Amino acid sequence: MNYNDILKRIRYTFDYNDETMMQIFLKGGESVDRSTLSNWMKHEEDEAFEKMVAKRLTVFLNGLIAHKRGEREGGSPKPEKYLTNNLIFKKLKIALSLTTEDILEMFILSGKVIGMHEITSFLRNPEKKQFQPMKDQYLRQFIYAIQDKYRPSENK
Repeated sequence: MNYNDILKRIRYTFDYNDETMMQIFLKGGESVDRSTLSNWMKHEEDEAFEKMVAKRLTVFLNGLIAHKRGEREGGSPKPEKYLTNNLIFKKLKIALSLTTEDILEMFILSGKVIGMHEITSFLRNPEKKQFQPMKDQYLRQFIYAIQDKYRPSENK
């Protein structure tokens, strides 16, 4: 999944307006103007489309954590330069206060069969033997499952 799609899905799922999106970025440690935000939301075919970089999505996800769970002492964490599917998955899990059991249930309800050991392997430290890189299809399914859970009436 590209970063623009992830941002669009999250915005759609929680029905965030431009003002809320800009506040979330600010909570993540950077300000974003309305025109840049608008360009990220455009279709790729649009000449004003702007491709989002990993650092900006990380800032947004850190801001989403602060928005959903409250800001932490010491300010927002420094954004990672490299963003993996596993890190996106972990940040969404934290932001939405999901347990591993919640995630398993969400996958099942969205029609994707996944085991508890797979979910925990995605959340492990990459240095550990049991770590497993998360494929795009699993991240995409997880984001759809979030949408099913938090905006269910729109999907039926």
